[in-house]
Amino acid sequence: MKYDFNKVYDRKNTSSTKWDGMKENFGKDDLIPMWIADMDFPVAEPIKKAIKSRADYPFYGYSKIKNSLINVIVKRVWDKFQWRIEKEWIVFTPGVISGINIAIRTVANSGDGIVIQQPVYHLFFSSIMNSGCQIVNNPLKFDNGNYEMDFKNLTEIAEESKENGSKSKSIDAILLCNPHNPIGRVWRKEELLELGKIAVKNDLFVISDEIHSEIIYKGYKHQPFASLSKEFEENSITSISPSKTFNLAGLNVSSMIIPNKKIREKFKDTMAGIVSQPNIFALEAFEAGFKYGDPWLNDVLEYLQENLDFMINYFKDIKGIKPIRAEGTYLIWLDCRKLNLKQADLKDLMINDAKVGLEDGTIFGDGGEGFMRMNIALPRSLLEEALRRIKTTVDKL
Repeated sequence: MKYDFNKVYDRKNTSSTKWDGMKENFGKDDLIPMWIADMDFPVAEPIKKAIKSRADYPFYGYSKIKNSLINVIVKRVWDKFQWRIEKEWIVFTPGVISGINIAIRTVANSGDGIVIQQPVYHLFFSSIMNSGCQIVNNPLKFDNGNYEMDFKNLTEIAEESKENGSKSKSIDAILLCNPHNPIGRVWRKEELLELGKIAVKNDLFVISDEIHSEIIYKGYKHQPFASLSKEFEENSITSISPSKTFNLAGLNVSSMIIPNKKIREKFKDTMAGIVSQPNIFALEAFEAGFKYGDPWLNDVLEYLQENLDFMINYFKDIKGIKPIRAEGTYLIWLDCRKLNLKQADLKDLMINDAKVGLEDGTIFGDGGEGFMRMNIALPRSLLEEALRRIKTTVDKL
């Protein structure tokens, strides 16, 4: 392993939301922060070099998207996922969430419904509501420690909306999280095919958030939803970004892949004058990561796999908490229900007794009660100390 991810860096007083935002979010700043989704690993050297090189050229005026960046995205999507996309399908946005907000406004009408599969990434909720739309829940099924999509429920929701037509709120789209945050599922091809069939049959557009698509553990493979058929391609928008893959969330950059020309032009019209393209440094980092970042990424994936295995084994000795083994992402969904604590007490236990900063499961919607989300993208010494604190605290209950 070329890169050393065991080194602990002091990120306090660096405008880091993860570290400097603890007081605001948890009421104290002496925790081990394992909440917001960024890694406590320094970025790949080629990315740092690219940003420095561009900064050394003292002109920061308006800039165009370079053809080389577009070409590297097309190449990477093919190399990683065997999905052949066209250059003109790519539209850049300053982050995935801004892209999702624009996508909802593009394909849905105010007052209409957008399907999400709770528990799910909490910013999906505000993206839907801020677009004037309504949340329609197709809850995931949780059985024997495993999460699955509920296709029967999804079919019922879609068919009821189609039959009612203008008599009640219609449903325009499904907002898919692939891989899924917070539960860590990497949806299988068969699952995505079934979802796609239901969507096409019932005239539901699919907006697929695939920001975690390159953080995948051994034995699993990410499948872009739109890659499964031309029909799915024309009926979807896919968001990808280097932000999770290469730890660049603070640069606010992503690309939306929109094969349908009519939808693509409407998307551009919707964002015009409101959302700008990413800044020049973000674009340089995007290209450098996709071109030269794989040696770093391979080391990160190896380290995360070790962290995952270490964490799973450690929790075997912690009563009342069972981690859901992630297939992708560095975010772990912790089932704490056997502690028999109310959610407020569970949060208090983690913050004030264990002194670890975890995400409250209830922010992810229905199915989050009794759960917490843990970020394991940090040096192993910090991970081990956090787990030790949790065990010591739980043992006292």
